[in-house]
Amino acid sequence: MTRQVRTRRRVVCAAVAGILAAGSPAAVTSAASAADTSTSGNAVIVWDRNAQTAIWDVASQQPQVQARSFAMVHGAVYDAVNAIAGRPYQPYLSAPHTNGRESVDAAVGTAAFHVLDSLFPSQQARLRTQYDEWLTAIPDGIAKRRGISVGSRTAAAMISARRDDGAFGDPAWPVGTGPGQWRPTPPTNANDGAWVANLKPFLIPSASMFRSSGPPALTSDQYARDVNEVKAIGAVNSTIRTVDQTQAAVWWHDRHLGEWEIKRQLATSQRLSVLQTARMFALVDLAEADATTACYNEKGAWMSWRPVTAIQLADTDGNPATDADPTWMPLLVTPPHPNFASGHTCFTAASMSALRHVFGRDDISFSAYSEASGTTRYFGSFSQAVAEVIEARIWGGIHTRTADVEGAKIGAQVTAYTIRNYFRPRR
Repeated sequence: MTRQVRTRRRVVCAAVAGILAAGSPAAVTSAASAADTSTSGNAVIVWDRNAQTAIWDVASQQPQVQARSFAMVHGAVYDAVNAIAGRPYQPYLSAPHTNGRESVDAAVGTAAFHVLDSLFPSQQARLRTQYDEWLTAIPDGIAKRRGISVGSRTAAAMISARRDDGAFGDPAWPVGTGPGQWRPTPPTNANDGAWVANLKPFLIPSASMFRSSGPPALTSDQYARDVNEVKAIGAVNSTIRTVDQTQAAVWWHDRHLGEWEIKRQLATSQRLSVLQTARMFALVDLAEADATTACYNEKGAWMSWRPVTAIQLADTDGNPATDADPTWMPLLVTPPHPNFASGHTCFTAASMSALRHVFGRDDISFSAYSEASGTTRYFGSFSQAVAEVIEARIWGGIHTRTADVEGAKIGAQVTAYTIRNYFRPRR
């Protein structure tokens, strides 16, 4: 790594740390200090893995869809665990009456199962078998029956709350023809995900509440710097991108998201109780979902073209500092939606700032493996991960720097709003 690259990485990490710090009030003292700190057989972790199986391994949902599914599962699970613990934290949607002697394992499994069952009708038989096997391992009795009742009620509340929330359908992004306007990109020329821009948020009052000032003007110096940077380092045949940068670009682009492994790893390594895990997963996943919606709403507001279009048609942008290359192609396949702002930096900044808040510090180490890249990436802090994803989307040739940085700001703002208004201690 050159001195220039090391210096730039330090600058980016410092800037990102500022973004996360500004978006994340100090961590609160745990309201569940008496909670069991054992993570042995943590039901929330088990059912997060089960959710991953349904959401990705079987259904192959894309990240913007995954976000909604995981949020629904963990919102219901959190409400069930929090209710049984005596509601030490603000409920998300509901707080069924409990006496504290209900089976937490039964409640977690039931809440997750019913949400997943509602999301994936084609997997009902497999999910029922998985759930029945889970219940079989829990001793029969009143605690089990009451735990099932609690989980059923929190799942029902979640399913009802998300009915007619704007998910799915077939709206398309408007296709432009002028300079700077988005249009489908090769090789897929696909147009997908426009519905996410108008999905009902889980937490924030409006998907447009963190609207930015938009992408730089086509004739600006910043625009030229953005385009020329990604043109040089993000090309499929780039001669300046390093092997590590290539691996990072692919690692962050893996649709099997590393964030799932990171979340479970941290719950285990930091020895969170079941309640603490449920709260952390809910905070992270619901913030991620709303950051994704806010980011897609931002995409719809600006409809800016992707780097591959900008570079191939640079002779139309009116900027003398950019030159067209009609044959230019990025390292990664460009996703089927507009450039500004970056969905992945929105998502990652939301999750990392949430984790920073939960643990009250930035410098916690974690890692995750990607089958797509065949590598494990290691991070020494949450801000380091955000700094790298900002770079990785440029290295992959699919986003400009401004789109990445603004996306990270939106993600951090969503988490800051979440922390101020949800999942707070009640006493």
